[in-house]
Amino acid sequence: MTYLDLAKLRTTPVAREPFAHVIVPDFVPPTALAGVLADLPAMERGGSFPINSLRLGPAAMAMVRELEGDGFRDAIATLFGLDLDAAPTMVTLRGRARERDGAIHCDSATKRVTVLLYLNPATDAWERQEGCLRLLRGPGDLEDFVAEVPPVNGTLLAFPNAANAWHGHKTFVGPRYVVQLNYMTNDHAARAEIRRHKLSAFVKRLTAAV
Repeated sequence: MTYLDLAKLRTTPVAREPFAHVIVPDFVPPTALAGVLADLPAMERGGSFPINSLRLGPAAMAMVRELEGDGFRDAIATLFGLDLDAAPTMVTLRGRARERDGAIHCDSATKRVTVLLYLNPATDAWERQEGCLRLLRGPGDLEDFVAEVPPVNGTLLAFPNAANAWHGHKTFVGPRYVVQLNYMTNDHAARAEIRRHKLSAFVKRLTAAV
């Protein structure tokens, strides 16, 4: 089974406002999505976890491997006119949103490209725009957005990191699964980010055990 619709990605026009990005609904085809959702681990803690520190079922892992593959890398590089051949990757999973999540920010300069793959069924919360990522014209107003991405049904968002790539979302507390893949500037940056996430995950497990 194919878990990602690369043909759909390749034919999606790049939007240029408020910064370069692509949004691809149903990037995980409906025929594959149910199996992927069933294979995600239960996550009771907030924050990002390195994908290799979690136990995913076979369908979810197959989807992640496709996301890390050369076909996806080539499609992203072509869409944005980038050379990503030597760019190391970092892949994490978030499964629960907290009240403090969603603050307006740009990503770290160590990340060349951010890819977000949303793996949640449609709910009333998303229809109320809670937890829907907004692509913003600036850092000052969450309502000053050009595009909004409901985190549902295998929707893909990808954008090159830039000084004006502001984004954030309205408060949502509860399950909110998103796979994040980043093409990093270099191996050192990737290893440092992974170490940071691993340490954070370790601390969270200790805290949960107390």
